[in-house]
Amino acid sequence: MLGLLVVSVTINYLDRGALSVAAPLLTRELELSAAQMGLLLSSFFWTYATFQLVAGWLVDRFPVKWVYAIGYLVWSLATAAVGIASGLPELLLARFVLGMGESVAYPACSKIIVTAFKESQRGTANALVDAGSKVGPGLSTMLGGLAIAAYGWRGLFVVLGLGSLVWLAPWLWAAPSAESSADTEIGPGWMALLGKSQVWAASLGMFTYGYSNYFLLTWLPSYLIKERGFSMAEMATIGSVPFWIMAVSSLFSGMLSDRFIRGGAAAGVVRLRFAVTGLLGCGAAILAAPAVGNPTHSLILLAVAGAFLGVYSSNCWAITQTLAGPLAAGRWTGFQNFIGNLGGVAAPLITGWIVTATGSFLMAFWVAGGSLGLGVVIYQFWLRRVEPVEW
Repeated sequence: MLGLLVVSVTINYLDRGALSVAAPLLTRELELSAAQMGLLLSSFFWTYATFQLVAGWLVDRFPVKWVYAIGYLVWSLATAAVGIASGLPELLLARFVLGMGESVAYPACSKIIVTAFKESQRGTANALVDAGSKVGPGLSTMLGGLAIAAYGWRGLFVVLGLGSLVWLAPWLWAAPSAESSADTEIGPGWMALLGKSQVWAASLGMFTYGYSNYFLLTWLPSYLIKERGFSMAEMATIGSVPFWIMAVSSLFSGMLSDRFIRGGAAAGVVRLRFAVTGLLGCGAAILAAPAVGNPTHSLILLAVAGAFLGVYSSNCWAITQTLAGPLAAGRWTGFQNFIGNLGGVAAPLITGWIVTATGSFLMAFWVAGGSLGLGVVIYQFWLRRVEPVEW
């Protein structure tokens, strides 16, 4: 069951990242301007962020097996549709639908993990799912490039979208094992949910992570080339290192946190300490990375930042699942991921404004590091304790 979730999240990130890989050929064939391509790349997040709220409600209200299956089917067909699009309107529609379908992934995963896994297992379970979200972009770059070389950019989307439908067969066979009586109960409504300060603390903490994560994901290649002098070929190799390290760190941290809990440590205390340590360490490394003169030293600091970000991401969803419980995990996760992705929307725009105004990435790194510092304050002094909320 957990293996299927990890594979689905990996495919989720493969599908959303394929457009970036295909962009050079796609823009040339369809004669799209840079502004139109920017619009196309960002359009996914409009529906992805907004429909987190809908997906969270659906996951708490209906059997997660079928909600996830339908969402997966929708996003796979939307991926394939990109391969037959003839112009910008069709591409935009396909990306909008892709965002709607993929919005169900994290609420569904959170609902299943809180229902089917014990507290002492959730760190590892969440870390594996999180590792899939880091491996996906790496595979998208490598496998996507090979697929384009063999089949063209249209073939990439058709093969990826239709081929991934194979996942549905084992899912429909295995998913009932994750159901529980909680799936038939009605959880708290939106007013009750949003009336809890813990919801806002966890969601705004996720915003600080989203801002820094998407800052690295969208602007790191430009920084390495423009300010650190690496060639395109060098950047393609070393630019992915922080994300691979993030995946390994997330898995290791999730397993380690579970081990501490099985050893008798209080689960809430362990989860919170991992989250705070991850944000604090990543923030310090991001602040230092642009200040050092040696490009290699800067890369090392960025790798350290990725490692600490994995420490945080391995436990942040386990915190949410403990707080929300089975009745509210889907809705809470949906709202939290909605707020977190607003950080993802903001980071590329704000960074672009800063670089344009100052001609440097220095202040952009400071803003990202400061965002993580704010996250430390939110978790340490606002959330403070990780205990199940009474509904």
